Amino acid sequence: MLSIIIGAVLLYFGAEGLVKGTASLAMRLGISPLVAGLTIVAFGTSAPELSVSLSSALGGHPDIALGNVVGSNIFNIAVILGVAALIQPLQIHLSVLRRDIPVMIASSAIAFGLIVYGGVSRLAGIGLVLGLVLYIYSTIRSGKTEASNHTAGVSIDALPLISKHWLIDLVILLAGMGVLLLGSRLFVGGATSLAQALGVSDAVIGLTIVAVGTGLPELATSVVAALRRQTDIAIGNVVGSNIFNVLCVLGLTATVSPISASGIEIRDASVMLVLGILLLPVALTNLKINRVEGAVFIGIYAVYVFLLWPQS
Repeated sequence: MLSIIIGAVLLYFGAEGLVKGTASLAMRLGISPLVAGLTIVAFGTSAPELSVSLSSALGGHPDIALGNVVGSNIFNIAVILGVAALIQPLQIHLSVLRRDIPVMIASSAIAFGLIVYGGVSRLAGIGLVLGLVLYIYSTIRSGKTEASNHTAGVSIDALPLISKHWLIDLVILLAGMGVLLLGSRLFVGGATSLAQALGVSDAVIGLTIVAVGTGLPELATSVVAALRRQTDIAIGNVVGSNIFNVLCVLGLTATVSPISASGIEIRDASVMLVLGILLLPVALTNLKINRVEGAVFIGIYAVYVFLLWPQS
């Protein structure tokens, strides 16, 4: 229990540094906070999923590796967006509706198809990684254009930067990311040991305990962003992390060690896909996720876990 508590504390402070450093660097580089959330923050907070899935697959626990990705994506939408929306209603940018949410749904559909097929081969993993490269390229390219339109004629001294030098911002970002990883490792280690002591299956561990643990960096980052009213980062972090989880985490893990989907049921993949699809009409309503909708997402997750856990 002590490692879980210490891990949670480290996650909060790590998220604080990550949000500050990323927002500052984004402005300095001419990249909007939204795109920073979709790329830099998403990759940094998805690092725990990558390390856990890789070590699980290489250690002979493919159910944990795949369950971690599926469970994290469910947790990200249902809990993280839900909690962030309860704190501060989340304004949705048109670019997220037109490009990023559809990409997230498409990547979830691909993951669903691979699970139905029976697993993720090395060739499929390489294909996912190539898709990630294309997504990052198009996101940064379009994001710089949007940022230049919004900040034209504005002096860099007028922007809310943390420091007067980009190197300090980078150190803050990397330090925050490092603390996030350490906190996540402590939390997952303690939670996994507890779950195994209770006799829970690998698949359920991956879908719940490990998914929640590795999703805590995203939760901490989005909560801090919502408290700071930087809803661009809160939304971009979740959508970007879900895309990274499939294209990067699942892709790289399968490239190193092909993954079997024998322990993950179609039900779990369906919940992941349906939540992604459900996000689209919710976001279209006044281009905002309000507090009621956030509470509904959290309720959906509570029901899912309640139905899942006894079947272990």
